Amino acid sequence: MILPFLLSFTAGYVDTAGFLALQGLFTAHVTGNFVTLGASLALGTSGAIAKILALPVFCAVVMAVRLLSSSLVKRWRFIFEAMLGLKVLLLIVGAALAIEFGPFQNGDSWQAVITGMVLVAAMAIQNAVHRIYLGSVPPSTLMTGTTTQIMIDLADVLLPGGNGRGSTTRLRRMSAIVLVFAAGCGAAALLFMWFGERCFILPPVLGLLSLVARVVGPSEQTV
Repeated sequence: MILPFLLSFTAGYVDTAGFLALQGLFTAHVTGNFVTLGASLALGTSGAIAKILALPVFCAVVMAVRLLSSSLVKRWRFIFEAMLGLKVLLLIVGAALAIEFGPFQNGDSWQAVITGMVLVAAMAIQNAVHRIYLGSVPPSTLMTGTTTQIMIDLADVLLPGGNGRGSTTRLRRMSAIVLVFAAGCGAAALLFMWFGERCFILPPVLGLLSLVARVVGPSEQTV
């Protein structure tokens, strides 16, 4: 059961740390960049280039993961593990870039854009493998849809005479995912305040823990 929670905590952490360090760039929930892009253009703040690039980079990486996993599925058993390992490598590179070039006063600098796109690519891999291999587990990044389902299930449980057994089970699982994501957001904010760009050291560690959890507990994909 631990793998989905590690992924959710990582998503919340990386998204918040990226937002704070990279002039409002969402690295895990990339559609949010449409809002921050509009804000950048309206207010004249930096970071518009990275926000424009985030969605195509995210989409390209998700497609690449899907094509690669589909082409290797009949020849190799450990595609999921390999993708998690690639995500760890990208998180390491992202952390090294953030520490080397940060703080990023100009979100449109090449250093900030490259750092942001490396982190976007890492989270795109996580999103893709979660959807492909953990389809029965609530998403680790899309908290709006998950929260909506939680409220629907909560209403079903409260309905008099209704059968809320299935809703109760899903409610517990989804609520736990949202809480862990929120904990990741809070941890990132706190560590960024204390350590600045060095807070990016933690995501590769979380990624390694996710990989270990997958290796020692392969049945997690059916949770």
